[in-house]
Amino acid sequence: MSLNFAEARAAMVEQQIRPWEVLDPRVLDTLATVPREDFVPAAQRQLAYADLPLPLAQGETMMKPVVEGRVLQALGLSPGDEVLEIGTGSGYLTACLARLAREVVSIDRRSDFIDAARLTLDHHGASNVRLECVDAFAFQPGRLFDAIAVTAAVAEVPEIFSQWLKPEGRLFVIRGQSPVQEALRITRRGEHLHSESLFETDVPYLHGAEPVPQFTL
Repeated sequence: MSLNFAEARAAMVEQQIRPWEVLDPRVLDTLATVPREDFVPAAQRQLAYADLPLPLAQGETMMKPVVEGRVLQALGLSPGDEVLEIGTGSGYLTACLARLAREVVSIDRRSDFIDAARLTLDHHGASNVRLECVDAFAFQPGRLFDAIAVTAAVAEVPEIFSQWLKPEGRLFVIRGQSPVQEALRITRRGEHLHSESLFETDVPYLHGAEPVPQFTL
């Protein structure tokens, strides 16, 4: 029996997302609208709304829906905001960001992810998204952003990411050592950065931001 995706999407919002303190009405409406099943790998389509991370190619994963909801809420997006997403992945979070903001620039170092995400985003009419195949540490945006979402973990927060924030800009990033990592919202206030701990989670590392191996005698 095939899954009723509309019912599964509504159940995800009410039984997973909302109980995990995601209460922003615009975020909830976005999660209730964007068809997550169109962004997951075909083999995982029936699990699109399950409360678990889903595998992508090359060892990457999609975040659990509850984590995606917390990312979107933490960024506090307004309709006029310009957003940078580091790690396009499946393109699902990209589509959600595109509904909440004026413009989304999303980068990923894997061209197959970019190509697949572009097809799906175009199919759903996400005309305010620009995708670019580039490593995060080689990226030169030449501009600042109201919000930045890093969709993979970092051992330490790269300073360059916060340098791309506008005044009062927000950076969502997951930092630390697996299996216990800390989700942070970092806000630029003048010359200073204000960091707020949000929740604990465990996601794969961004390429180039993994922990340095520790050798002991």
